This record gives sequence, C-alpha cells and structure tokens, in this order.
Amino acid sequence: MRLMNDIKDSAGKETPAMKILVVDDEARIRELIKKYALFEGHTVDEASDGMQAVTMAKNNDYDIIVMDVMMPGMDGFSAAHEIRRHKDVPMLMLSARGEEYDRIHGFEIGVDDYVVKPFSPRELMLRLGAIVARSKRGDKDKAEIREVFEKDELAIDFSARIVRVGGETVQLSPKEYDLLFYLVRNRNIALSRDRLIREVWGYDFFGDDRTLDTHIKLLRRSLGSASRLIVTLRGVGYRFEA
Repeated sequence: MRLMNDIKDSAGKETPAMKILVVDDEARIRELIKKYALFEGHTVDEASDGMQAVTMAKNNDYDIIVMDVMMPGMDGFSAAHEIRRHKDVPMLMLSARGEEYDRIHGFEIGVDDYVVKPFSPRELMLRLGAIVARSKRGDKDKAEIREVFEKDELAIDFSARIVRVGGETVQLSPKEYDLLFYLVRNRNIALSRDRLIREVWGYDFFGDDRTLDTHIKLLRRSLGSASRLIVTLRGVGYRFEA
C-alpha cells in the first residue's frame, strides 16, 4: 500500500510526500533525518532498534524505511530481512562502514540503496524520493500488457517478473529485476554507468558507480550461464547482447 500524496514546495511544484520509518540507535541521527524530512513535508516515525522497527513495519504502512546497519540486539540486516517477509517496502541502509561485503549482503536481501555515514541529509532525501518514485512506477508496470523476451537459455516475463535460465526460475532482488529489465529493453545499446544509474535508480547527479557495479556482479552470479549476455564496456558501462 503506497501512502504518497502530492504536496507543493515553495516554487509551487508538486513533489511526493512520503511516510518514512527511520531506524537508528543514535537519537541524533534520527533527529537529523526527521528534521529534513519534516521540512520537506514528509511524515516520520522513529524506531531505536531492529526489533521495534520490525513491529512498527508489521503494524503500519510506510513508503520507505531508512535502516541503520549496526544496532544492538537485532542489527539492520536482520531487521530488513524479517520485514521483507511481511512487507514489500523499499529500504535504504545506513552504515558507518563502506565495505563491499556490507553492500552485497544488503542488496542480496532486497535493500534498494546503501548510504555510508557521514552523509548529506539533502542527498539522502533525494535518494529516498528517487527510490519511492521508482517503486511507484514499478507498481504501474505490473498492470502493463504481457511482455516476454527469450534469448538462448534466458527467458524473461516482464509483466510477471519471472526470469528463467535453462528452464529454471531464478530469484532476483527487486533492483536486480529492474536492472536486468532495463538492460534487456535497451539490448545491443552501449549504456553508460551514468545512464544506468539515472534510469534504474533515478539519480541524475549523485549516482554511485560502486552500487551499479555491485549489482551487475550479483546479477551475473544469479544468471549463471546467461551472464555472458551482459558485456562490460571498459570506460563506458555495459551492454546486453542479443
């Protein structure tokens, strides 16, 4: 259930209002995010640990959840995994660490984005807005006419969001689906990293190449023998060959 309503900023332009759950054991971090979110017209609930976040997510509907990784008791990854079992809600992880393992682990459980502390509150709000807008467009795409693509052992049903390799169904994270679908729909075209980040993540000025490259790595691993269809273009980006 999406809770977005249109509000107008000082320039009269309509912008999406979001209901956000902010989860962090540091009160100052929660207050910082809440301050900027409220200023932009959003609604914010707070949780100080993973267990509280799981309970609140089960009992309420949120447009997006901002989740700290390192928390006492249930950490952010565990909380995100548990929430995913009950709700299909976009999530952004916060962490003081930026190791690739953390990013990969978060993306594997379906996290939409990853921001390392310290962060710019303004950039964070832009990222949240982009994630929610992309998610909202994805909900509309599900109602589109059936669209199927097949190439060698790879078969994709876009409307049902089903991917098969050699007849076996492959489970992908939400962002892996989005990335693969965009690559396939723009097959045989050289796609720059900036374009992929802008079109798949919704950023047009603060994309992170590491986020894209990590998702490509995960996607290739998931596709197995069909991963050869995703070609790396050094210094440019990627191309899906079909």
